[in-house]
Amino acid sequence: MSVNELSLGINTTWVVLTAAMILLMEGGFALLEAGFVRYKNSVNIIMKVFADITIGTLCFYLIGFGLMYGDDLGGVVGKSGFALSGNLSHLDIPIGLETFWLFQCAFVIAVISIVSGAVAERINFRAYLLYAILMTTFIYPIAGHWIWGGGWISKLGMLDFAGSAVIHALGGFSALAAAIMIGPRKGKFTQNGISSVSLPSNLPLASVGAFLLWFGWFGFNAGSTLSATDVRIGHIAIVTMLSAAAGGAATLFYTLFRYNRSDAPSVINGSLAGLVGITAGCAFVNTPSAIFIGAVSGLLMMAATNWLEARQIDDPVGAFPVHAASGIWGTLAVGLFSTDGGVFTGGGWTLLGVQLLGLMALCAWGFVTTWIGLKVISLVVPLRSTEEEEEVGLDISYHGIMAAHQAPEFIEYENYYAEVKEKATDS
Repeated sequence: MSVNELSLGINTTWVVLTAAMILLMEGGFALLEAGFVRYKNSVNIIMKVFADITIGTLCFYLIGFGLMYGDDLGGVVGKSGFALSGNLSHLDIPIGLETFWLFQCAFVIAVISIVSGAVAERINFRAYLLYAILMTTFIYPIAGHWIWGGGWISKLGMLDFAGSAVIHALGGFSALAAAIMIGPRKGKFTQNGISSVSLPSNLPLASVGAFLLWFGWFGFNAGSTLSATDVRIGHIAIVTMLSAAAGGAATLFYTLFRYNRSDAPSVINGSLAGLVGITAGCAFVNTPSAIFIGAVSGLLMMAATNWLEARQIDDPVGAFPVHAASGIWGTLAVGLFSTDGGVFTGGGWTLLGVQLLGLMALCAWGFVTTWIGLKVISLVVPLRSTEEEEEVGLDISYHGIMAAHQAPEFIEYENYYAEVKEKATDS
């Protein structure tokens, strides 16, 4: 075995392993979102995650990968590589094409999962399936080409190592568009605008989901080196850990001193915000900067949550605050703290300007295409569940089963059904 063959084998093993870690994050999304919503919608959350994986994988294989990494057409879109066929010789990667596709496929599944949480408990399941096709086939792959596939943003020199902008900010703004268009859950906001808080159904479940996401994030960031021998892997791992810890700690102390209690959902999302914030710059910033980036990410998540509440935008799991707010900050932070070209490291303002321009384009693309896409989908199927479906729960309405048959909602539904049946018998 030659040195090149050995290197290829080692790199392939590394990338397949980290791709599996990223795929495990889908279990994290499922548990996190299921824990944050009511019992009667838990199965629906899980089914949407399975839809993300199954639909996303097939759509990305057939069309999305070619649009994202195919031979460049005008800096806007790829034109080869559909179903992994055609000319892809321009890709400069230290692994095989199929291995590279597997890693990128894990990313596209994560993007659509971000949107899932923002529209939880009220989106029509069929409409969601159509949107999943749209996101994984066109919206994300085209944006991905701009920055990672040799498109116009990459030619400007924008840095987004593992996706704070192209995955999280884009996904977050797509989630915002969907949440606005579909509207809040029934009873979420009163007439005077006061939020009627829907408490998470299972915080232990949500916390396990967060830990799975945290674990998978090491594959997300470190795996983006695409090489097991890259000397940056250790540094990427430690700044990922520090930023997540700083985000969680910032929200822990913020809620403790402001509300006289440490709010568990906020701390969970604060840690995730720290992970999102460091994703763009994990290979470019030092450890003190990572701590600062993480702490600010956590606080921005809290501010964005309040911003949504003030505007009566319902985001049950905090998809926009965690992914968009922290993704924006993390992308701009590269322009401030990058050891090569950052404002505070003597690099001037050029990189920051490029980061801002690319970020604006990606966020606008995600919001506008999602808005238009959902408008088109609404011509085919209703975007929103009916009031009756929402009241009974999407588990029963769309899947004919409940996650926990002893849940209060299930017992209430059984009693209601028994009363209706009794009245029908009497009449």
